[in-house]
Amino acid sequence: MADSGSWTKSPAELAEAFAAAMAAFPEAQQRKMFGYPAAFLNGNMVTGLHQSNWVVRLAPPDLEALRAEGGRPFEPMAGRPMTGFATLPAAVLSDPKTLHTWLQRAYRHAAAMPPKEPARRR
Repeated sequence: MADSGSWTKSPAELAEAFAAAMAAFPEAQQRKMFGYPAAFLNGNMVTGLHQSNWVVRLAPPDLEALRAEGGRPFEPMAGRPMTGFATLPAAVLSDPKTLHTWLQRAYRHAAAMPPKEPARRR
């Protein structure tokens, strides 16, 4: 994967699908992460876009299940995977019901995490 200086914008269809999917999760706080749309719960990132990838944060058993369905580790910088995150495969993205199921799993995982303390400013 390329370094952050050469990241490309997410395809419009993907950004539109993300916005539509987030309507089902009104409790999510939406903001940018790496310059891409993302959703947070209690300060913890739940899901977001990165280039042409849709990323989710999952519990270890769900990560393994997603990888078995074609999900890949999320590496925003080459060789540096983010622990607990994976990209959703095309088969999931093309099926709204399956996508919603994976997003529900991600939200359940985030809801079980302790709230993240805001970073202190220097």
